[in-house]
Amino acid sequence: MKKSFKLILCVLLCTNVFCQSNNKIAIIPEPVSITSNGGHFSLPKNITVQAPANADLKEAIHLLVDKLKTATGASVMVTPSSSTAGTIKLILNKSANDVIGKEGYTLTVMPTGITIKANESAGLFYGIQTLWQLFPKEIESKSAGKNIKWDAPCVTITDYPRFAWRGLMFDVSRHFFTKEQVKQYIDAMIKYKFNLLHLHLTDDEGWRVEIKSLPNLTKVGAYNVKKVGYFGTFSTPTPDEPRNYGGFYTQDDIRELVQYAKARFVNILPEIDVPGHSLAAVVSYPELSCTPGAENYHVRSGEEIMDWSHGQPPVALVDNTLCPANEKVYDFLDKVLTEVAQLFPFPYIHMGGDECPKNYWEKSDAIKALMQKEGLKNMEEVQSYFEKRLEKIVESKGKKFMGWDEILEGGLAPDAIVMSWRGIKGGIEAAKQGHQVVMSPTTFVYLDYMQADAVMEPRVYATLRLKTAYQFEPVPDSVDSKFIMGGQANLWTEQVYNMRHAEYMTWPRGLAIAESVWSPKEKKNWDDFAGRVEKHFDRFDAAETKYDPAVYDPIFKAGKDANGQLQIELSTELDGLDIYYSFDNSFPDSFYPKYTQPLTPPKDAVQLKVITYRGNNPIGRMTVMPIKEMQRRADRKKGDDE
Repeated sequence: MKKSFKLILCVLLCTNVFCQSNNKIAIIPEPVSITSNGGHFSLPKNITVQAPANADLKEAIHLLVDKLKTATGASVMVTPSSSTAGTIKLILNKSANDVIGKEGYTLTVMPTGITIKANESAGLFYGIQTLWQLFPKEIESKSAGKNIKWDAPCVTITDYPRFAWRGLMFDVSRHFFTKEQVKQYIDAMIKYKFNLLHLHLTDDEGWRVEIKSLPNLTKVGAYNVKKVGYFGTFSTPTPDEPRNYGGFYTQDDIRELVQYAKARFVNILPEIDVPGHSLAAVVSYPELSCTPGAENYHVRSGEEIMDWSHGQPPVALVDNTLCPANEKVYDFLDKVLTEVAQLFPFPYIHMGGDECPKNYWEKSDAIKALMQKEGLKNMEEVQSYFEKRLEKIVESKGKKFMGWDEILEGGLAPDAIVMSWRGIKGGIEAAKQGHQVVMSPTTFVYLDYMQADAVMEPRVYATLRLKTAYQFEPVPDSVDSKFIMGGQANLWTEQVYNMRHAEYMTWPRGLAIAESVWSPKEKKNWDDFAGRVEKHFDRFDAAETKYDPAVYDPIFKAGKDANGQLQIELSTELDGLDIYYSFDNSFPDSFYPKYTQPLTPPKDAVQLKVITYRGNNPIGRMTVMPIKEMQRRADRKKGDDE
């Protein structure tokens, strides 16, 4: 009898543990603290939302009500704070809670109701985003779910961000994304408490913001010839090909986007990228160039215009720069910034400064005269001269000047803010000089990089897996944290042609960045995060948001054994996955050989096919790896590019 009782108790305990693990609270980004109160809250058919009548909360409350109605089919009524009723209560603290600050909140879920408290409206908004993650995934659906138990676990959550700057950059220049698509991107990012949208508005491929005093910028500079394939390898457009691909935002569009973002507690940072990356501007106004014949240039469609074989900065095949020695350039920038400053209330304007080729400057008599006049010793000091003058123009508009870390070269403008993208070195240098820094290093946050092996993904020049992105730490050990404003991830869109692919490239790596800039450093844990990400895949599915499942795909490593034979090692980012493979061109499943040790391909094999399983269920994508590709990687000298 004792043995039977122990067996039953063990089964009950194991069942309880199993239920807890399958219903684990999976909030991203991880809150500062979560305490389980036991039990659950169930949404009634008639829901009352008690909320303060703050103007800046109006849209947030509308979104709350709309989501509840759409997903659950319930009736929802909003009552003022003075009301005693409230299924969900949103409360602004009468006395500020110093612990949670401006964007923090406390969220309490009890069987009788839900209460969110914050010092300011932004905190209530972020509390609402956390609340959604406590309900079943169907809360993300665009239609009412049937037979769903709308339960949330009873918890007490205290939460606040680690950094004030939590950004995503969306490149709308390389490929144009409509106003509605930008709104869609904002709607996705706010779920994970991002509060800064950096819009890359100008580049060689298009000028995307209306400047009324300079109409050619959008009349000419916003359009190119549509090309499809691998960006950077396209054929040069011929004169008879129509230049009708692209678009721009009118000033009314920008105002609408700014207000849309503001209602969701997001600021928009505009970027006007100069003096390099300026071909669209030069084509619109050729007199801005140092180079004769610029009037024959055209807005780039993706054909090769730079030689990168010498590293950075590149050698220009076409001069895509503004001329620092031309006073017309500074008049031009004054006009641009006058209008940009009026459109974007955010106190910063990003002025680019990256990857500026200088080989055409070296040939320019005007640049040589400028160097002699100003005592400039090299081309880096020429760009520094430009950046310092540009900073004064930006500041004359009541804004703060920001640029990529190249603006450090040749001497930094006095009050410039640096966005460090070439690793963290530039950020460290700028911080040690007393400048404010936003960390945005390619090694961890470049969302245009491939997420899995190049044989699976649209090919670009580097890979950034989810696990690596999760290692992003904005504050280097050698830097005083007071100089680090925060961090952001960047989605460059040379190879991103549409919104579905923009989603695919952003998620789930955007989740890793969200947690790195919101959650306490000490709470970051890859295994725990990976489990939560899988729960959010279900939420993405419910929301019809596209994401990359690369975290399930195998990692290939090629090498050679002592006899010089090719050896292939396989691994996975997630623990607990089994890998099955074939060399005979057939499609492996769980009845095929399971990977347990490095593989040596049979003599005449042409491909290795691989798939991952969790238990009896296939979970990864079928990956086909050519043996020649593995041999090429094994033969590649250390340090060579893939």
